[in-house]
Amino acid sequence: MSIKTRILQLFTLSLITIAQTMGQDRSHELSDLLKDRESNYVFVVAHRGDWRNAPENSLKAIQNCIDMGVDMVEIDVRLTRDSVFILMHDDTIDRTTNGTGSVSDLTWPELSQLHLKDGLGAVTKHKIPTLEQALEVTKGHILVNLDKAYDHAESLTNYLEEENLLHQIVFKGWMKSQDQFLSDFSYRRDSILFMPIVTLDEANWKQVILSYEAQNSPVAFEILFKEEGLESKAIELISNLNSRVWINSLWPHFNGGHDDEKAVYDLDGSYGWLLAQGASIIQTDRPKLLIDYLKSKGLH
Repeated sequence: MSIKTRILQLFTLSLITIAQTMGQDRSHELSDLLKDRESNYVFVVAHRGDWRNAPENSLKAIQNCIDMGVDMVEIDVRLTRDSVFILMHDDTIDRTTNGTGSVSDLTWPELSQLHLKDGLGAVTKHKIPTLEQALEVTKGHILVNLDKAYDHAESLTNYLEEENLLHQIVFKGWMKSQDQFLSDFSYRRDSILFMPIVTLDEANWKQVILSYEAQNSPVAFEILFKEEGLESKAIELISNLNSRVWINSLWPHFNGGHDDEKAVYDLDGSYGWLLAQGASIIQTDRPKLLIDYLKSKGLH
């Protein structure tokens, strides 16, 4: 090996080390920024990863999000018959793989042989990932929102703490009051990033928000609303708690009609409207479009 070749190899290794170090720093920076209530930075959350360009909940869909500068990836957690956490949105594998059956009735060795389908239903070369594999990809690079994980919170938080990943993970729970959260997460409540999901179609939505005190306020509240106008009072209450407001731009019944598909032809009428209401976290199926829009406004 020539000296010139050796120097080039060392230089390349140095660049890789620097890039990895910067990546590891980013998760801590994002975690701190998420808790910074004074920041005007708007977080972009990719729903099931970059599923338009890779199968949903796949390792490639997650890696695409990291590469494009997404702040948080939302993934779905299911438990197999032999107690392995995998990424899968549905309780069955029929829609997203070339197999059939319920996740809870199948073992990881069985599931690991299957292939994921893309958004059009075509079978791909991508395999179902375990949660462990997914977290290895995200480690140090991006925040992670775990959906369908609340019932497994204790075992998951123990694992995440052992792996030094707890700062990267946002748990969420459907219409969970402060008392429920403190009871369910009593063993880790000071270190958990938690977000209640509040649907404004349910009669007790206000009681859920008001159950929290400023000193114990969640990092954010996720609000769902079918009609424009329902959100204003909820956002006012959340702002008083100094929590961030998470709004989904996925489908019109989550955001009063200001969704991703509207954004394709009317950015200001979709993403601009969500920002004007006070959204500081937006979950989207079009992460690149949203990032570009936020950058044009100096918010990302």
